[in-house]
Amino acid sequence: MKKLSLLLTALFISVSSVMAQEKEIVESEFKVFGNCSMCKTRIEKAVKIKEVKYAKWNKDTKMLKVAFDSSIPVDSLQKRIAEAGHDTEKFKAKDDVYAALPKCCLYRDNPKTH
Repeated sequence: MKKLSLLLTALFISVSSVMAQEKEIVESEFKVFGNCSMCKTRIEKAVKIKEVKYAKWNKDTKMLKVAFDSSIPVDSLQKRIAEAGHDTEKFKAKDDVYAALPKCCLYRDNPKTH
């Protein structure tokens, strides 16, 4: 009986430890500029990392909805997107990276999208 009690206690501690290591998933939504389905693919791919559970960019509203592990800051996701050539609410893509995008993706040249 004592061995069973010790075994159950060890199992409980192990399960509690694993549960404590799980991170909270949070959602955020922010503006990301782009024009087309190629932009959508690039934007969503920029945040395709293990901490991100999903990312969906809406071409019409220019909003990215993302669910991610709370251990990473949302700013780091916006920086990744800017590094891929797309301006966000907080970060602007470098001009040379933006200029290298396909012509249909050049949202700064279209005043209706920016």
